[in-house]
Amino acid sequence: MENDLIKKANDIMIAAQLASALEVSGTPKPGNVHRNADFMDTRFEHYLAGSIAIGPHIRDVALMGMNAGLGRIKLSRISIGRYIKKAIHEVRNWHKGGNTHLGIVLLLIPLAASAGFMTTKFGNIEPSGLRSTLSKIMKATTYQDALDVWDAILESNTSSLGQLSPDIAPDFRDADAKDKIIKQKIRLYDLMKISSKWDNVAKELTTGMRISFNLGYKTLLDVYEKTGDINTATVHTFLTILAKHPDTLIARKVGLERTQNINEAINIGIIESKKISKKAKMILRLGGLTSEKGKKALEHFDKELRDSKNKLNPGTTADIVASSLMIAIICGMKV
Repeated sequence: MENDLIKKANDIMIAAQLASALEVSGTPKPGNVHRNADFMDTRFEHYLAGSIAIGPHIRDVALMGMNAGLGRIKLSRISIGRYIKKAIHEVRNWHKGGNTHLGIVLLLIPLAASAGFMTTKFGNIEPSGLRSTLSKIMKATTYQDALDVWDAILESNTSSLGQLSPDIAPDFRDADAKDKIIKQKIRLYDLMKISSKWDNVAKELTTGMRISFNLGYKTLLDVYEKTGDINTATVHTFLTILAKHPDTLIARKVGLERTQNINEAINIGIIESKKISKKAKMILRLGGLTSEKGKKALEHFDKELRDSKNKLNPGTTADIVASSLMIAIICGMKV
């Protein structure tokens, strides 16, 4: 039986690695790294390296989910925070391109745990059960999960999220922040709930990945069935999510140039992010990668985001595309 569990955990691992690699390969995803475009310090191959590096810890957390499904451990003992921290450390060990996978790991680790749980508890993986289980796993997280994810964020050098009011949550710049998490027993779910006001990855983790399941996954399958082209499906899923959900990474970046208060910053930056969403919607109306006009508009949009003064990158949208891809793959989609 144990060998069978390892084989199934390996399948979940490969699904996550493939989803991550397909996401970065989507070309051209405007403003993102893709096959034809790099950032100054972060290249396409860095994302490929990170996509492979997350594998072992995806497999391990899937096995923990399987043990929970068998009743050997409680959901709170899955320890998704530990595996998020380990995966981010592994990514940093395997390339020198900076933070490539924090958002993706935050989403794929809980998905892998949920998939593992369903494998042993119900014998199959399907979207509604996967989503329901994921919500239960997130709500069962502990303050130790919060501490581990805190460390992962610090290691990925993405802790500059602006100034937080001490009555709202511990601040990353606060030396006593971890003590506050322990003393107040703040769960990972609680931290994500607070962060969901200004970050769509955090919102995904407290809503059962609503965008990934209800929009990303369904769009991906629909476009892939119509076109038979996984690149077109990936890019159109990206555009569809961006069109309906303004990117919070862009909103934070723009807003934090005006104020260090994160709540004020997101309100300022979301205006620019909504403009970008309107352009994504327009490109989809032109046909995106399925029409010549759409292709030209998409290429221009990509160039515009890269040439803009602030180098606007819809990175949160890309992370949710990766989780949408993983859902599709572990539920049976073949590339």
